[in-house]
Amino acid sequence: MKASTGWRVGEAVVLIVLAGAGGYYFGTRGHASGPEAAPATAGVVATGEAAKPAKKLLYYRNPMGLPDTSPTPKKDPMGMDYIAVYEGGDAQEDAPGQVVISPQKVQKLGVRVEAAQQRALDKVVRAAGRIEPDERRLTTIAPKFEGYVERLLVNTTGQSVAKGQPLFEAYSPELVSAQREYAIAAQGVTALKDAGSQAQAGMQQLAQSSLLRLKNWDISEEQIKALSSSGATQRTLTFRSPAAGIVMEKKAVQGMRFMPGDMLYQVADLSRVWVIADVFEQDLAAVKNGAKAQVSINAYPDKTFNGVVTYVYPTLKAETRTVPVRVELANPGLLIKPGMFAQVELQVAARAPGVTVPLSALIDSGTRQLVLVQVKEGRFEPREVKTGARSDSHIEVLSGVTEGEQVVVSANFLIDAESNLKAAVGGFAAPALPAVSASGAAGGTAAPDAKPGAAAAIGHHGHGKIEEIDSASGTFSVHHEAVSSLKWPAMTMEFKAANAALLQGLKPGMVVDFEFVERAPGEWVITGVKPAGK
Repeated sequence: MKASTGWRVGEAVVLIVLAGAGGYYFGTRGHASGPEAAPATAGVVATGEAAKPAKKLLYYRNPMGLPDTSPTPKKDPMGMDYIAVYEGGDAQEDAPGQVVISPQKVQKLGVRVEAAQQRALDKVVRAAGRIEPDERRLTTIAPKFEGYVERLLVNTTGQSVAKGQPLFEAYSPELVSAQREYAIAAQGVTALKDAGSQAQAGMQQLAQSSLLRLKNWDISEEQIKALSSSGATQRTLTFRSPAAGIVMEKKAVQGMRFMPGDMLYQVADLSRVWVIADVFEQDLAAVKNGAKAQVSINAYPDKTFNGVVTYVYPTLKAETRTVPVRVELANPGLLIKPGMFAQVELQVAARAPGVTVPLSALIDSGTRQLVLVQVKEGRFEPREVKTGARSDSHIEVLSGVTEGEQVVVSANFLIDAESNLKAAVGGFAAPALPAVSASGAAGGTAAPDAKPGAAAAIGHHGHGKIEEIDSASGTFSVHHEAVSSLKWPAMTMEFKAANAALLQGLKPGMVVDFEFVERAPGEWVITGVKPAGK
């Protein structure tokens, strides 16, 4: 029994010794193989260093340039992914005021770009006009004596008359008396032909005075000759049309009494007419006398009438901001009627070549004009531009864009959706990286590893009570405590939310802590808000 026990103890000792020896053997083998394996490991490290050292993620920023960051990936209200910002990253990746859209979304939105090019703009000025008679071809029939309309010979408005055609017959006691005076004077001249020279001169002077009176009353030569030859006075006088044309206005009624100067007829020659075109003041500088014009009228869609600009009126209509421009044109067959509306196209001489972009590339907000420039694939920068002349398809850019730059010509209104682009443009004045989230959650979160003092550089902090919320305009009134960074006293003022999501969960009477920036002079925008104490 003792022998058996000793044997087992000895066997255990031997196994322990063998195990120790094996461990020593394999341990030394491992150390020996370390130098051989080291080159491979070093190669991996060297390859990684040669490729590029891994950058440290700082935070995720709003893709539209809004002052909004997040420590975790998220999407903005338009569904675009927030952009990762790395330590020591490319400065352009962090450029403020730029709009970033993934290539997939660019393709989905149908964004199309075109290079700004040098070209000469051939402009056609278009204006609405109306047809009017040529004022120089209007004739008025107004008797110069008192009388009565005895008989109407042309008794309808719009009737066509020839030159010399009888219009009406008039009776006037004054006219009859003047005829008798002339007839008596003419007979006296004949009777005194053998009398002394003084008597003949007096009678001739009386006859000439009576004749001149009849001529001043527009009595025709034929009627005067008939009166001189026969000596018989006529009861009525026939008035004839002094020109060929259309009766535009007829006030004469049979049997009516008229006074000297009363207009009884107005006749217009419509063989040539005027088009009074209302040209907008921004196009006025290009319109000159002698410019060719093409006139289209709805009544004759298959016809085009050619005319010439003969006069640019010196006055402007304040109600429409237009200046009347007169275009003269022939009216063959009297197809064109006064009072018709017309569309006028004025050919304007080409300007010197300049940098131009398509009209669709221009975003006009009313206070400024912008163009979206593609900085690189998926990255767009809004540029404020100054524009010049424009044609039907392009507009001249005087400053803001250079030749060859790619501008967005399609789907730019999607990139400009809501207020996102306005916030990006507002970043021109004070570009900076915010440290508070504007995601609209209960509390904003500072970006991890944000540099001290960054928040103070881009915004201000406030504490106050919400008085009123206007969801339609995206604004709310806050009675806040004193703001030391701006040296503001406690007061109630209106702020604008950076995006609609900030208003979610807010109610009047809620006490909040908030961060705000001045996006434009006098425009204070809240970029982050949370209930007080959270």
